[in-house]
Amino acid sequence: MDTLRTLLVQADLCWNDPPANRDRIGQIIAAHAGSFDLAVLPETFTTGFLGDEGVEDEGMDGPTVAWMRDAARAHGGLVAGSLVIAENGRRYNRFLVVGAEGVLAQYDKRHLFSYGGEDDHYTAGKERVVFRLGDWRVNLQLCYDLRFPVWCRNRGDYDLVLLVANWPARRIHHWSSLLEARAIENQAYVVGVNRVGRDGKGLDYPGCSVVHGPMGEKVLRLGDEETAQRVDLSLSAVHAARERFPFQADADSFDLR
Repeated sequence: MDTLRTLLVQADLCWNDPPANRDRIGQIIAAHAGSFDLAVLPETFTTGFLGDEGVEDEGMDGPTVAWMRDAARAHGGLVAGSLVIAENGRRYNRFLVVGAEGVLAQYDKRHLFSYGGEDDHYTAGKERVVFRLGDWRVNLQLCYDLRFPVWCRNRGDYDLVLLVANWPARRIHHWSSLLEARAIENQAYVVGVNRVGRDGKGLDYPGCSVVHGPMGEKVLRLGDEETAQRVDLSLSAVHAARERFPFQADADSFDLR
């Protein structure tokens, strides 16, 4: 699988309403059925960021994971995005990649946004996640993780970063700049999917979902409207960039503790 047909789903999320969001995003994905290998949804796509107050807890056997599985089966591609999962008395902002047969990968957000109180609601993850998708090695990241380059650092083990977010308008310059930087320094594709619209706390989200190639080049950039667009990622382009510019050979070694 040299080409990975990736659908960026830049949705306007309904606050505190999982059924409405599943229905809304389901219609968007259905319009692209059969044309993608992987559909990438925003962070906390069922509720909006910290929009789950009063919403019934969901587990891995809940309605949203089942919906993701059914969507993958119906439309012929994997579905990826984050939602709040309750497990063993704790709650997590969990990024899931789901296929027709079930969950292929999961990542619990490592860096909780304490500035906005996220750490008061959820438990931080501890494990960095890279999973195989055919020949592709894919790293999962969530929103605030983007600000921490050590956590995002390529240790020769991934070709693509999927980073989903609810990143507000007032800091969107940081979003754009950091995504480009991560692509350049890690010589990998970076797919950043943000939401649009206004949330229940009055924060505005401008979209600006983007794909950068392994040399930092802008492959796709969306505007500020709800939309879904496909982009074809090339694994051979990653290999070519690293062979031509073998910068990773001079990278410093380190351990995460």
